[in-house]
Amino acid sequence: MERIYLETYGCSLNFADTATMAGILKKEGYEITKNIEESNLIILNTCALKNTLEEEFKKRLKELPQKPLIIAGCIPQSRYGKLKELKDISLIGTHQISRIGEIVEETLNGNIVILLAEDQKDQLNLPHIRENNLIEIIPISAGCKGNCTFCINKLTRGKLHSYNPELIIKRVKYAIQQGVKEIWITSQDIGDYGLDINTTLPELLTQLIEIKGDYQIKLDNINPNHMWRYLDELISIFKSNKIFKYLHIPLQSGNDEVLKNMNRKYSAKDWINIVKKFREEIPEITIATDIICGFPGETEVQFRDTVYLIEKHEPDILNISRFWKRQGTLASKMKQLNEFEIKKRTSWLTRSFEWISFQRNKKWINWEGNILINKKIQDNEWEGRNNSYKQITIKGNYKINQKIKVKIAHTTINDLRAIEIKK
Repeated sequence: MERIYLETYGCSLNFADTATMAGILKKEGYEITKNIEESNLIILNTCALKNTLEEEFKKRLKELPQKPLIIAGCIPQSRYGKLKELKDISLIGTHQISRIGEIVEETLNGNIVILLAEDQKDQLNLPHIRENNLIEIIPISAGCKGNCTFCINKLTRGKLHSYNPELIIKRVKYAIQQGVKEIWITSQDIGDYGLDINTTLPELLTQLIEIKGDYQIKLDNINPNHMWRYLDELISIFKSNKIFKYLHIPLQSGNDEVLKNMNRKYSAKDWINIVKKFREEIPEITIATDIICGFPGETEVQFRDTVYLIEKHEPDILNISRFWKRQGTLASKMKQLNEFEIKKRTSWLTRSFEWISFQRNKKWINWEGNILINKKIQDNEWEGRNNSYKQITIKGNYKINQKIKVKIAHTTINDLRAIEIKK
């Protein structure tokens, strides 16, 4: 039996694709191994979002043992013909993962195969293997409606293709029957789900939260311009005990001129008003957002608008990215800031947010409630999540899928530290 090793980089969509490829290969008679040395073939599922990830990919190629290799995902989909590292290697893009068995067979036989054609179709009914048996990652669409000037994902995932809601519901029900506790609903932007098939995200979620079982749904990023179409309806759905009180709403910049240059279809005020309304209706909600530092043409005054907004409105989680010029995007043709300035602004915002994060987490001290142990960090140390999807670390003798009642004793910038409340 041939053994296949899979390694994944990037977002939850990439991890969902890897789970599907592993499931297909297992069904076709291959063994999936976590030991690269004992494998007969290696699959790297790549991310092209940032230059750093591309450089990491190049470095990783040099480290790999000399074995048959397949490069999968966003880098071959968007960079084929532009990177010398992609020559003379089998490649499979984001639209062709259902054919992973074919390319593995041919590569093992010494042939080089290129499968990069765009083929928008539902992929929810394909076999898959979960990395964590308690978590099911379910893409509800491929591609998106947006045309952000900085984003390369349009080249990797294509135009919006929403998956059939009946297939999504069937996949959720199957996962729950298998004991899954967390359902991650993901896509490039789940907010534009249904715009191409005459439905909406709230319509889908309304059906999902009616499914019986012991589970909760975690939603991936929703852009503000979509949320205004159904804000009250979405807030009502978030109040369901089937939905984690966790909202990922990307901002990217606190300055409207920069947002316009990014081709984001909302204002900073839109983001602020949505966050305010969610916090008024659901005070315990965790707000996550994203910021790009050093977008082309961004002045220091405009960047200060971003820092001021973050300091005033205090998101719980902030994903900070330096701007990276990605070939093929409109932003790559704009006047670039120098690297030193971008690095300075990134450090500035990072330092500012560390205090915000610490203070936000401190508010959870003495909180008591139930968590589900979903991950082993190391010997005698475990991770669980509460209803607001806060990361909670606890030491002791526990096991995966165990529910315990805890009290938050102290906090860090990154997590909450708990002790168990004995019955």
